[in-house]
Amino acid sequence: MRLADLVEVVSEPTRADDYPHAAGVEQGVVVYASVTLRAAVASPEGEDAVRAELVHALTDGPGIVVLKGAWDDHDVVDRATAAFEEVIAQEKAAGGAAGDHFAKPGANDRIWNALEKLAVTDPATFVDYYANDVLALVSTAWLGPAYQVTSQVNVVRPGGVAQDPHRDYHLGFLSDEVAARYPAHVHLLSPVLTLQGAVAHVDMPVESGPTLYLPHSQKYGPGYLAYRRDDVRDYFADHHVQLPLEKGDAVFFNPALLHGAGSNVSADVQRVANLLQVSSAFGRAMEAVDRARATTAVYPTLLERRAAGWSDAALRRVVASVAEGYPFPTNLDLDQPVDGMTPLSQAEIVEQALAAGRDVDQVGQALGAYAARRRTDGAV
Repeated sequence: MRLADLVEVVSEPTRADDYPHAAGVEQGVVVYASVTLRAAVASPEGEDAVRAELVHALTDGPGIVVLKGAWDDHDVVDRATAAFEEVIAQEKAAGGAAGDHFAKPGANDRIWNALEKLAVTDPATFVDYYANDVLALVSTAWLGPAYQVTSQVNVVRPGGVAQDPHRDYHLGFLSDEVAARYPAHVHLLSPVLTLQGAVAHVDMPVESGPTLYLPHSQKYGPGYLAYRRDDVRDYFADHHVQLPLEKGDAVFFNPALLHGAGSNVSADVQRVANLLQVSSAFGRAMEAVDRARATTAVYPTLLERRAAGWSDAALRRVVASVAEGYPFPTNLDLDQPVDGMTPLSQAEIVEQALAAGRDVDQVGQALGAYAARRRTDGAV
């Protein structure tokens, strides 16, 4: 991994001629007027053309599109904002933790699982908000049908500091050590499993810290292993772009794009964004397996094999087959990423139990607590 290789990739210009439906290109970012896109997709042929153009922008282009006026009914946006403020107030009153992936706990107001909480708090607003046609257009363009939407709300007050530049879920949430275990073709696969987006719930001038981006950086293959390097972060600090947004605008980007929220240096703007993460239908297994039940059943035998001298590698192979090795999805209100970017997985809990020689009752309790942390009932 050489910084020079990343520089070569991101030096490619964004050509306006490649995006005939766009309103223009600003700082290398393709900007669309949502009213234009709505008119263009009125026919099946037009919809196909717009989808192909969006995919080109997110894959071979700058990796980011700004959709002006995506949520053009500001009353709906304001109603959603009011509902989010109600949830924040409830959670603060309850004394809940406020962990964050990329910011110090408590630095911002964050709502985990804002999608479910909005649905429960204000169903009518939820329906009006998520009936949005532009969200469906860009989601189907990138992921196809049967996608799943999740949402996190971030409120950054004046004085809120910038995030470090990073890539996003999936591989972007893993440590360098873990990400390096995945082969190169998985690094290329990860971005097409997720679409990242953000809806501006207030006007966001540059001084309020809207997200910083490095256009075209999603095309740098080793980027999941490079983004924490000091030279990459220094380059990002000197060459990022940052666009102001207005209420109702939306930004969607390839999760492999290097990006990070900016510092809010405004005097009085509370930056409110609904962060959307849209997931591919293909990110799940075919069969439903009660892995806690299966793990509890085989755990006594694993203890016996360990006592008989089985290697840790052999035990890990069995654990990998029976337990859930990935910590997501989870309830981030209860399963906070406080000591890292990911909570413990079921498999890690079992491996730790084996190493400590814990009995089956203790493992059962740990797996029960693991399952309880993933429940969302009563979270609002």
